[in-house]
Amino acid sequence: MAQRLTFAVPGDLDAPTGGYGYDRRIIAELRGLGWDVEIVRLGDPRCLLAVEAERTIVVDGLAFALMPEVAALRPMVALVHHPLAYETGLSAEEAARLCDSERRALASAQKVIATSETTASLLIADYAVPRERTVVVPPGTDRVPFSRGGGGLLSVGSILPRKGFELLVEALARLGDLDWHLTIAGDRTRDPAAAARLDEAIRRHGLGKRIETTGAVSAERLAALYERADVFVLASLFEGYGMAYAEALAHGLPVIGTTGGAIPGTVPESAGRLVPPGDVNALADALRDIIADKALRETLANGGREAAKALPSWADSGARFSDALRRGVS
Repeated sequence: MAQRLTFAVPGDLDAPTGGYGYDRRIIAELRGLGWDVEIVRLGDPRCLLAVEAERTIVVDGLAFALMPEVAALRPMVALVHHPLAYETGLSAEEAARLCDSERRALASAQKVIATSETTASLLIADYAVPRERTVVVPPGTDRVPFSRGGGGLLSVGSILPRKGFELLVEALARLGDLDWHLTIAGDRTRDPAAAARLDEAIRRHGLGKRIETTGAVSAERLAALYERADVFVLASLFEGYGMAYAEALAHGLPVIGTTGGAIPGTVPESAGRLVPPGDVNALADALRDIIADKALRETLANGGREAAKALPSWADSGARFSDALRRGVS
């Protein structure tokens, strides 16, 4: 008989974010491995207390961190993409409140699945999660064609303060003497204020003809953007893993990013240039070097292609997730 799983998410599973993308792909792989998976869109988390006792419950960390009282009432597995208190733009009081709530919730977790070694280490060091209850299951990647180039710079991510898009505009504004064009593909609805600030930065620097913001795009359109890009750049201040960076490597793209969170564990030095998060001068220098130097782009692209060989597939990640659940309920 198939093992039965309830996978709980706090919003629309089809939302175009890396976290929900991870959830969707893992669910598909689990079903392929014989798991009977039901999806619960959480409103009131107390609904999970009515789930049959024989079902394993996995709760996405966006919800799990906010339900410490419910988490204490029955065994559940927490899936943590990154601690909520690490979101950019929170006040000190908000961050402290989220940290306390997530720490109390994780204290009750039957098992904690983190998407990177960096996130797992944070949970162990700062959230008192026992190492023996922590498992790392990184996102997978698809085996995709390498980029053909010709599309300029590409940046992918929801328009949020943590993604650093305003910093990227500030850096590019210093490179008016170079030939470049940037496409930003990402959901503009999750933080309308951040989207408005991005638009204002583009307008203020007179870059409307050089920077295109597409909003959320289909998987097919996104794949086409990756396949035409010359360079991937994302100035995130923190990432619990950074799926867009891994997708860029899978397409054999040179990468410009930051050292925030788990990014250095995803992007090797041979494939890109990583600068301190928030450092506009260093970001502008890295952009200038790579935009202006075709040979450097080719060297880093070759490094990206080599790095792509070591990335797990979604089948690999699904199998690791399944194994973690089976060990947790055996």
